[in-house]
This record gives sequence, C-alpha cells and structure tokens, in this order.
Amino acid sequence: MEEYAATVPLPEAFLQFLEANGLDPSIYTAIDSTPRYIRLKPGCEACIEEVEAEVKCKVEKLEWLPGFYSLPPHIQIAGSRAYREGKIYGVDAASGAAVMALNISPGDHVLDLCAAPGAKLCMILDLLGDSGSATGVDVARHRLAACRTMLQKYALGDRCRLFVADGTAFSVIPSGFHSDCESCESGLEDRVDVFKEWTSIRPWKERKRANKSGAAQLVSRSQPPELIYYGQHSGVVGLSKGELHKTLSDNEIANLGYDKVLVDAECTHDGSVKHIQKFEHWGWRTLQRRVLDAERTDDLHTLQLNLLTNGFRLLKVGGSLVYSTCRYLSLCNFWALLDAVSTQPLSFVMSLYSDKYLVD
Repeated sequence: MEEYAATVPLPEAFLQFLEANGLDPSIYTAIDSTPRYIRLKPGCEACIEEVEAEVKCKVEKLEWLPGFYSLPPHIQIAGSRAYREGKIYGVDAASGAAVMALNISPGDHVLDLCAAPGAKLCMILDLLGDSGSATGVDVARHRLAACRTMLQKYALGDRCRLFVADGTAFSVIPSGFHSDCESCESGLEDRVDVFKEWTSIRPWKERKRANKSGAAQLVSRSQPPELIYYGQHSGVVGLSKGELHKTLSDNEIANLGYDKVLVDAECTHDGSVKHIQKFEHWGWRTLQRRVLDAERTDDLHTLQLNLLTNGFRLLKVGGSLVYSTCRYLSLCNFWALLDAVSTQPLSFVMSLYSDKYLVD
C-alpha cells in the first residue's frame, strides 16, 4: 500500500478499499487515457467527418458497441453543430452496453426504472423506432424534467411516457395503445375525463403544486406516480386517469407487463473512473461519506434490492431485465441480484441458472 501512497493522489481509506476489492489504484489516476464517448443518432452516419472537422481530432469507432465513438478526454462537443442539431449524444459506453444487453426488439414495451438524465432512454427509443413504447421513471422531478428536455431535443418522445415516481413502488403497466386506433381518438375533444395530446402548458393547479413542493424534491414511496410527459403514440392519449393507473394483480402483470426492464440503479459510482476523479475538485474528505460509508452502502443495497424486486414484478412472462451499477462492491452487484432472485418463484430462479444469467 505504501508504494501507491507516494505516487497516487488518492486517500488512504480509498486505497485500502481498492486493495480489499482487488483493484489497481492506477486506473483512477489515468486522467489523460480515459476517453469520452459519443453516440451517433441512427441515420446521421455522414456527420462524423463534420464532427471531426469541428473538434479537430479523429474519432475512433467502437467495434463492440454499434453507433459509439471515442474521443480524447479533453474534447468538448457542446459547441459542435452536430450536437446542437441533435445528431450526436454524449453518453458513456457502459450505459450504452447496458441498453444493448436488453436486446430490444421491434414492438417491445420497455421500462427504465431509473431514467434520468435520459441518455439511455433516448437510445432505447432509437432502437424501438416506430413501434412499441418506453416508460421512464425517476424519483427526482428536476432530473426527469431534464430528461423530458432531452427527448424533445432529439425528437424521440412520440412513444415515451415519463413518470415522477419511486421506482421501488411504481406499478403502471404498458398502456393498451388506444391512440394507435383512429376510432379511439374520435370524439376526444368532447370528453373531459381522458388524456388529450400532451402540451407543455400546464394547468394552474399543477404549476402551483410543483412550486409548493420544490423543484428538486424527491418523491416518497407513498406518492402516486406523476405523469409529466407522454407522446402521441405512447398509449396514453384516449385513456382516463383511472385506466392509466389501474391496479392489477401480479398474475395480470405477468401477462400485460413489460417486455424489457432496465434497472441502472443509484450507487456510489466508485466504478466510474471519471466520477472518482471529480473528488480532486470536490475534496477527498467527502469521499468517505459518499462512497465508503458503511451505512450508506447498506442503504443503497436495500434500495437496489427493492428496485430489482419491483423490476422483476413488472416483467411479463418471457421478459428480460438488465441490472447495472457503477460500483465494484459485490454487495451492490452480485449479492443484490441474488437477494432479489431469492424472492422469485423457484421456476424463475432455475431458469436464470440454466440460462447462465448468474455468474460465479
């Protein structure tokens, strides 16, 4: 440990954590070798040369992750025309890998239980194209509002719904796609009890409630889901609030639930090199509280377990769930998955083992 202390600008407590988990501390100090990534919006392949000309460097294609390219870490893309026009995203390759693991097919109904700030949700919608739907859930209203802005920037909101809700208790299933049927849309103007085309102009009561609760407030488990955005073909238009929030039994959810669920759970981010490097600016003293504190780790394990359990519950028969974190600690990864699986029926657990979804 002493050999690292003299050369690596990391606190001793974190070095001990890395050693206990078999990790090389040097990966956190390789600032100049940690690339940043962009994803190209489908159909915009021709703009790569334009991007390279603007940022004055060559971008490298990631062969293992379709549509992704790496850039040197110091390159900024926000000023490029391709970024302003919504042709490229700034998104980490690990996030893209989690979405690709869902193996999305046309017509799938996909749930992202921790959707903000929205890059993964945009990729999900790109993969869905003109079929299926995506539902984004997040506990933070202000972060989900940023997600809504991102969907609008990239013109991807047509088949998407956004709910401010606690992902551990969320229970809204995919809608019946009433809006795909013209006969369902006829006469909507005469009905006051159904959702009509979404507009950014919110009723006065809704604005008052948002201002009173505070823009950055996290919703509680007991609060009902708040729908803050829905696209024309997201299955919401033409539904009443009662139909949208209809309570179903677990057996009904097994037949009407989501085809794919993504649980990219909140964690301490010690598996993110760039995140740990930020503590040089934030102050290493905060690392203990944010990353290494045992009580926080236990709280996060409980949260992750509850998110996983609810994600499994919302899957339809034959569906797939992807669970990902930015944490090396096995308590928040393998053991969280095992704990969640242990609550499922035996037949479900056996199928996981037989399909080799669990690793040694």
